[in-house]
Amino acid sequence: MRFGKTTNPVLSEKRFENIHVQSGVFTEPMTLSGTINKTLLLFLLLLITGSLSWRMTVSGSINPGIFIWGGAIGGLIVAIFTVMKPEKSPITAPIYALLEGLFVGSISAFYAKFYSGIVIQAVGLTLSIMFVMLILYRTGVLKATPKFKKGVIVATGGVALFYILNIIASAFGGGVNFFKLGTLGIVISLVIIVIAAMNLILDFDMIEKGVNTGQPKYVEWFAGFGLMVTLIWLYLEILRLLALLSRR
Repeated sequence: MRFGKTTNPVLSEKRFENIHVQSGVFTEPMTLSGTINKTLLLFLLLLITGSLSWRMTVSGSINPGIFIWGGAIGGLIVAIFTVMKPEKSPITAPIYALLEGLFVGSISAFYAKFYSGIVIQAVGLTLSIMFVMLILYRTGVLKATPKFKKGVIVATGGVALFYILNIIASAFGGGVNFFKLGTLGIVISLVIIVIAAMNLILDFDMIEKGVNTGQPKYVEWFAGFGLMVTLIWLYLEILRLLALLSRR
């Protein structure tokens, strides 16, 4: 999860303004088609390493913790660097995708071991939500108004604080275990999924503004990276929700 003006700092309005100022003179601007192509390429890279970590986790040829923690921590480091140095995104975004593939693939294999068919369902729901949110955005049903942005920012900040406190508590043997909360765990998971989905509206809005204001070409990689951050978050939360529902 990442934060900013759009609740995803990777695609924040302030970030786009800074990129435009820092970039100086450039000849080729960001395009929507270019952004889509870069995003698809990033997800292809994620699928490559994801498939590798999935197979190795299922076969037991490696400790899945290596992929889970290595991919998660490595991806976080690269993500922070990318946000700080967006002009490096043509290099760092693919690296992030490869690292997250290791993490997502191994986590998915872990869930699939206990819940048959859950991964396909989670992928399908993630894609469905993305397309529904895109349609709602394009038709104007949901608009990234200042009030809407503020609400999503506050909600996402609350989720971020919850994650941080839960990680700290877990390190000391505490923390919230969704699987022990019963119905409450399902409700919390649903709320987080809705918040993650709302982030997509803000992401689409920032990408559109980036194209309309003629941001430099490398921002296509930066935008693809930002969307990947949101979609991975959404997928993982859906995966957990399905697991919770399967235990009832």
